[in-house]
Amino acid sequence: MSAVLPNPSAMTPAPVRGLLTGKAWGGVLAAIVIISVLVPILNLMVPEGSALHLSDYAVQLVAKIMCYAICALAMDLIWGYTGILSLGHGVFFALGGYAMGMYLMRQIGTDGQYKSEMPDFMVFLNWKEYPWHWALSDSFVAQMLFVVLVPGLLAFVFGYFAFRSRIKGVYFSIITQALTYAAMLLFFRNETGFGGNNGFTDFKRILDIPLQTPSMRMVLFVITGLTLIGFFVFARWLVMSKFGRVLQAIRDAESRVMFTGYDPIRYKLTIWVISAMMCGIAGALYVPQVGIINPGEMSPAASIEIAIWAAVGGRGTLIGPIVGAFFVNGAKSWFTQAFPEFWLYFLGALFIAVTLFLPQGIIGLFKRSKPEAKS
Repeated sequence: MSAVLPNPSAMTPAPVRGLLTGKAWGGVLAAIVIISVLVPILNLMVPEGSALHLSDYAVQLVAKIMCYAICALAMDLIWGYTGILSLGHGVFFALGGYAMGMYLMRQIGTDGQYKSEMPDFMVFLNWKEYPWHWALSDSFVAQMLFVVLVPGLLAFVFGYFAFRSRIKGVYFSIITQALTYAAMLLFFRNETGFGGNNGFTDFKRILDIPLQTPSMRMVLFVITGLTLIGFFVFARWLVMSKFGRVLQAIRDAESRVMFTGYDPIRYKLTIWVISAMMCGIAGALYVPQVGIINPGEMSPAASIEIAIWAAVGGRGTLIGPIVGAFFVNGAKSWFTQAFPEFWLYFLGALFIAVTLFLPQGIIGLFKRSKPEAKS
């Protein structure tokens, strides 16, 4: 895909000695304070009539975008630092969401429309017992393990055969898109036991605690924000380690890495699986806050958007894809309300503009302005 977007190797700064600079650690600390202290105060304690009050809608929107930002960060590890463009990461996000959704559906209990212990869609389809893959769906611990293991296992199997077959570049991107499209078609079928076209919705509780209470919404928001920060620090540690330097060498010249005695397949497979697991966790955090998961999250367009977030923010920077996720989804939220018919045109124009004029993304624009300001 180097013909589509310039290789960021030349624009990636040399790693510093510490994990983060003092200024960066200050930013991390500030983000933790904002997420865990300031936002809860503005939402729960400041009266609604006050100009400082943060609405429930704003909290939910930011929480949703933070879930997307985790996916963008995962994309940066596999694309920005390893040079592998995936157009199928939406499937890992959705699988994590479905694993969480299965548990939330069991938590509904007899509060559904049909007053049955089974989910409403199963009662509607006249099912008498749960499918085999729902056996542990009433266990929170088991489903949280599946949030990580199912996307990780799918990524491992897919990546093992793809990387061993030395599929690269645009061909790899195409088959990842085929993967997510095939998964979407599979989950659309009612007989698979995943709710068909409607998916899972109408969630009531998590761990027997009502989801719709302000305090629970804020707990989920804080957990999501801290998870994003934790993944950012983890990703920073990863790319600065020896493992991360090998990944960047694979991105820049894989054949030379092979000649020096390293096995690129092992490194690519490992970061591919880690990236998929991160998306699975993002999906699990997304579902209880948004209140629905359906096969639409596996659409090829959803996976392409993840790549756009990384490109717009600036791949190969870690912070860039997070900025890109907030910028693009913030713009999407405004456009779809003010000018819904123009959103896709704006998104396409934005991607073209970044490709032609901002190969380093938004973060690259700021980096470019710093030397000019000094001079």
